Amino acid sequence: MKKGILGILVIMESFFLLLSMVVAILSGEEGWLCFLLTALGTMAGGSLCVFLGRKSKGRRMRRADNFFIVALSWIVFSFIGMIPFICLVDMDVASAFFETMSGFTTTGATCIREIDGLPRALLFWRSLTQWIGGLGIVVFSFALIPVYEMKNTNLYSAEVTGLGLDKLRPKIGATARRVLLIYLVLTGICAFFYWAGSMSLYDAVCHAFSTIATGGFSTHSESIAYFHSKYIEYVASFFMIISSVNFSLYYYMSIRRSRVLFRNEEVRVFLAYILAAVVGFMLLFYFAPVPESACDTLPRGFEETFRTALFHVSSVASSTGFSAQKFDYVAWGASFWMPTVVIMAIGACAGSTAGGIKVIRIIICAKSVFNELILMLHPRAVLCVRVGRQVVPTDKVRQALSFIFIYILLVIIAMTCYSLLGADVDTALGSSISMLSNVGPGTGSTGPASTFADVPVSGKWVMSAYMLIGRLEIFTVLFLLMPWYWKDRK
Repeated sequence: MKKGILGILVIMESFFLLLSMVVAILSGEEGWLCFLLTALGTMAGGSLCVFLGRKSKGRRMRRADNFFIVALSWIVFSFIGMIPFICLVDMDVASAFFETMSGFTTTGATCIREIDGLPRALLFWRSLTQWIGGLGIVVFSFALIPVYEMKNTNLYSAEVTGLGLDKLRPKIGATARRVLLIYLVLTGICAFFYWAGSMSLYDAVCHAFSTIATGGFSTHSESIAYFHSKYIEYVASFFMIISSVNFSLYYYMSIRRSRVLFRNEEVRVFLAYILAAVVGFMLLFYFAPVPESACDTLPRGFEETFRTALFHVSSVASSTGFSAQKFDYVAWGASFWMPTVVIMAIGACAGSTAGGIKVIRIIICAKSVFNELILMLHPRAVLCVRVGRQVVPTDKVRQALSFIFIYILLVIIAMTCYSLLGADVDTALGSSISMLSNVGPGTGSTGPASTFADVPVSGKWVMSAYMLIGRLEIFTVLFLLMPWYWKDRK
């Protein structure tokens, strides 16, 4: 059963590779052969896995198998997806894997210094990996492939977080198709608005892939700044915020026509924190000390200051990582990059394509701390954590607190590893949080004006692992490292 499902997932990737081949042919590029051969090899390998797993069809999968398949599928997808980078850009294996894992996990960190000169088909594949990873490899499979009728909610929930599966449709395939339709509609609308501005149709589609997936890959080295357009910056900011909202809320709105989006406490807190962050950065632009060498890059006037602050907060909070005009928070000093790192860590809403700790966990943690303070004064009080009108079960509170603890622990471990590789404290801190929150640009030597090309090979493998851990929300990957977990036969 495991081989069969993995084979189906791999076959699905071959069709996405064929899409990139079509782009290469339409662009008159010779790289189409690389995509064709990679797709055919992938299809053959996937078919072999399906053939080998046919005898176990119908056999009940263990709980551990769900997490194993999800984690392994992301790794296999990245190994297959890196082949075009090795063939067409002549990248080493570590850099190519880093680039592809950054795509599928929607991190947006890159090892490529000059992007503009790359083949259009490769840049399309680069953006497409983010679009696939934004919704999720398994979700695409449930939505597009009826074979095996994958009704295993454990497999679905191992990849998708923040969705109340008990409240969705009985058939996970139907739910996944509805979510995919919403994803497609948002992508199409975003691409249209980009195209209505100063983008070509090709750039509009690629940037829509990255925006809705909150990935951050661009077809140009200067990212959004390449277009020198206020309109594009506002459009990007709007859709980055839209993509930071729990997709299950869009799902409920589509089937119930209700105002569930505006009644959700996490959404209200998220929008309030975005507004507060925008105001905070505007005040920093006016009053914070900035190195003299970077004064010329600061925004001028109220509109430009507001637009720069809005774009920056939207880009970082959504974990997209796009860069706009005159934008280098590292050059502006610690007054700017320190709050940026905090926003990176918090992230956006659970169930969205964004990374980070997620706003809902911050809410639960804050309310839990508040309850503890009350209990110090009133030991006999019976208190519970409420989000909206619902009481959060004790086990969910425990999971949220555990997640935050493990997140901080992983950041400390990563900082130690990067420091041993020669990184300074600024770079180590920013890169650790950026990789674990799937943001992309870090701080120090890995800031928005730099790339990860100079990171040592061992550092790229560590960062790739952290990107996967962050995208699958820590527990899915860490479960596989627990020896006792594999003894679970339930």
